[in-house]
Amino acid sequence: MNYFNVGKIVNTQGLQGEMRVLSVTDFAEERFKKGSKLALFDDKDHFVLEVEIASHRKQKNFDIIKFKGMYHINDIEKYKGYSLKVEEENLTELEDGEFYYHEIIGLDVYENDVLIGQIKEILQPGANDVWVVKRKGKRDLLLPYIPPVILNVDVANNRVDVDVMEGLDDED
Repeated sequence: MNYFNVGKIVNTQGLQGEMRVLSVTDFAEERFKKGSKLALFDDKDHFVLEVEIASHRKQKNFDIIKFKGMYHINDIEKYKGYSLKVEEENLTELEDGEFYYHEIIGLDVYENDVLIGQIKEILQPGANDVWVVKRKGKRDLLLPYIPPVILNVDVANNRVDVDVMEGLDDED
């Protein structure tokens, strides 16, 4: 069974069993909505148990969630540092031009048919995602996910075509 990361429990929140989660999904509202089922994995990436979301709210850069049946800090404190994952069968169909993070991370990045690196991470600083491209012998390249920069995404062929606009690469 395949699981995909949707968040990491970074701390407890108050005494009523709430947890502060650092989300790594574009679909936090869907993933953490009441009744959603997620899998809890420990810090060694071993499956621990399936949990159901009892409540969810946003606070600053965190998602504050509570698991069904765990309503006290003593019930959840041991899960600090654990990851929350969704089963592959619970992924929803996306519209054309939409991708899951796990589909993008690892793709080769080309500019004018020249391989420039590989996507290693996706950041969410604000208005649009930023794709972090790992390059050999150079610093990572940060590319905003906007049409003039990201020209084509071909998941099936493990390829992203880009136009690194002037000012994006500080090593040129």
